[in-house]
Amino acid sequence: MRLIPIQLLTEETVKQQAMPWLKTSGFSGAPHTVCLLPDADGGLRAVVSGRGATLDSWTLGHLPGRLPPDGRYHLEGTFTPEEATRLLLGWELARYRFNRYRNTDQKPFPALEPPAGADIAFVTAVTQAVHFARDLINTPANDMGPQHLEQEARSLAERTGAAIAVTTGADLLAANYPLIYTVGKASAEAPRLIDLRWTGGDRLKVTLVGKGVCFDSGGLDIKPSSQMRPMKKDMGGAAQVLALAWLIMAMRLPITLRVLVPTVENSIAGNAMRPSDVVPTRKGITVEIGNTDAEGRLILADALWEASQEQPDLLIDCATLTGAARVALGTDLPGLFVNDERLAGDLLAAAQATDDPLWRLPLFDGYRSQLNSKVADLCSIGTGAHGGAIIAALFLREFVGAGTPWAHLDLMAWRQNALPGRPEGGDVMGLLALYELIRRRAGA
Repeated sequence: MRLIPIQLLTEETVKQQAMPWLKTSGFSGAPHTVCLLPDADGGLRAVVSGRGATLDSWTLGHLPGRLPPDGRYHLEGTFTPEEATRLLLGWELARYRFNRYRNTDQKPFPALEPPAGADIAFVTAVTQAVHFARDLINTPANDMGPQHLEQEARSLAERTGAAIAVTTGADLLAANYPLIYTVGKASAEAPRLIDLRWTGGDRLKVTLVGKGVCFDSGGLDIKPSSQMRPMKKDMGGAAQVLALAWLIMAMRLPITLRVLVPTVENSIAGNAMRPSDVVPTRKGITVEIGNTDAEGRLILADALWEASQEQPDLLIDCATLTGAARVALGTDLPGLFVNDERLAGDLLAAAQATDDPLWRLPLFDGYRSQLNSKVADLCSIGTGAHGGAIIAALFLREFVGAGTPWAHLDLMAWRQNALPGRPEGGDVMGLLALYELIRRRAGA
């Protein structure tokens, strides 16, 4: 199969050079624009694509969905290994569709010849991990309930050689995970805690915690229908940490890894938790339920306290936790809360290096008093309508052991609008930044 060249041009280059066909086509060289160059027989001779002043992970992300699929393409030019890897990664991440329930045939994606110097093993591992997470999030709750998420975690453990243990239903009470049990007990599918462990070395001890609410009705504080429909994505934090674990294990980072995924469905039944209920916690303190739709922080609390007892060098949780974070930052930018200044700096630097943005929000102690309860040690929600993402993060901080470096990502896990390399639907947000942080700290 003939290789069709792709030329990357900046707007300045297009202005400076005499290119009659580009001018006729109205091609300016703006990023993510495309012009197809014909040959004498009317076939495709070459592709010209606009690029910015610098090459990032999404420079080619628009092309797989816009080029003729019956060709194989290659990039013209010389690139550093880092640039080559980024360009290839953006292309491969764009080659995704969720077709589980569609019977219609769709054209295949075109292929790109890997640029010289690209880290193909890394690109392959990231692509597999991200597509895995997207599939988990996009799958509706009738096929991705707690038992299905457990099956996916078991399959991941089997492929990677990780150990896995799962505590289910009433056994959660016997094992002292009362909050996880309380949130999930009203569902026909029993709540559970997935606990995955893997050892690739001893340079760093990392624990990941992911919110696994496979569907969130809001409980007795039921959501409006418009807000309930997207709630298959409420296990996006679990999908992200499982995908991150996949990537860490595939790249054989020299770390000791633990992944905790509290997995529930927040349903409505006669035994559902109620507002004003008081529930014990694994930490030993009591929590007053302020709103049954603020359930994610409850299941994370038990898991975070368990994680803290092993004193990891790094504790990270990912969760589709609050609408307040989306109001503050929009749908594509995860909110980051960190209790350690060095960790915050390192993580933001990793985000910048991987074109995977995060935005730090404050753990503002002035709001901590809003979590006070008159009948319990702690209330699950604040007293007002403002600062909801901060209040939720402060609640989680109560269950992080003293001295444990901790980062909390409050993410959407869903693209409302497609971006280059990032199709509409379920997606990871912050995964590459987290991986780069862990890789750097492990000296890998």
